[in-house]
Amino acid sequence: MTMRSADLLQTPELNYEQWRDLLRPIYGLHTIDNPKAFAGRVRPRDVFGLNASEIRNNKCRCERTQRDIRLDGLDHCFAVFQVAGRSTIIQNGQALTLAVGDVAFIDAARPATYVNDGYEQWLVLQLPRQRLISTLGFEPRVGLRGQVGVRVSRLLFQLVVDTVADEAPMPTSADNYMQLAVYDLLGALFAPLDPAPASLHSDRLFKRVSEVIKARFADPDFGPHQIAAEVGISLRYLQKLFTNRGCTCRGFIQSLRLDQAARSIERRASMKSGQPLSEIAYACGYRDYTNFARAFRQRFDHPPGLHAQGDNAKLQDVRHGRTR
Repeated sequence: MTMRSADLLQTPELNYEQWRDLLRPIYGLHTIDNPKAFAGRVRPRDVFGLNASEIRNNKCRCERTQRDIRLDGLDHCFAVFQVAGRSTIIQNGQALTLAVGDVAFIDAARPATYVNDGYEQWLVLQLPRQRLISTLGFEPRVGLRGQVGVRVSRLLFQLVVDTVADEAPMPTSADNYMQLAVYDLLGALFAPLDPAPASLHSDRLFKRVSEVIKARFADPDFGPHQIAAEVGISLRYLQKLFTNRGCTCRGFIQSLRLDQAARSIERRASMKSGQPLSEIAYACGYRDYTNFARAFRQRFDHPPGLHAQGDNAKLQDVRHGRTR
């Protein structure tokens, strides 16, 4: 199913200034080679809570210049869906020829040139850069990936374009989940060829997450949701950072808490302090001593009360199930 071109044709025809002003908030400033002969149509849309526009022009050459970029300061990316006709987009030295069903990924912070045949229709989906990167863990590469016959491209095209064509609005509560589906499909289509930059970004981000956790793990209310909010990434991407390293976020937090508890118990023994073990547990982020003692035993093979007592034989007995 594709969008009905007649829907857009029912909107008023715009001159260059009207077209530019209506499109600017979503797609940025563009320069036309012959403004006096220009005629176009724009219809703002909403796709799962993301800004979008249907666009149709007469035959023209349209550019997004360095001057345009400086003037509007727009720092977004775009998925461009070719709904009708043919067009060519030139960016980063690549000439992307789009036919119906093609999806291209474009960077608004870089110059681009658009050449159309006068019968084209696009659906342009605005993708906030930081949200996109924090969800995927990398910045997709500019280009054209896949035509109608490619499964992922076809699935993305149908998901987005059919949503615009469907007159029944989707519940707002579903928008976040559907946005993630769009981002995942874009990531599958436009992942960088060289994984090193994505890996470097992921490593830097994981280091930052680790520093945040080390500073706040003693807070019993501190968990994955708070970490994601403080670092400025999605909970889903946070979980992905840890999964890629063979652990979980909650497991990482608990490991830090137990390590700190073990050091505190060893210090308690060396200083012959009478500090209650429950107090140590609470200071390391545990609300319940029973849960702390269970986790401690699973980690160190003995209960907190026998840790760092200096009686190795007793510890060995506990590990082997013997009593004295």
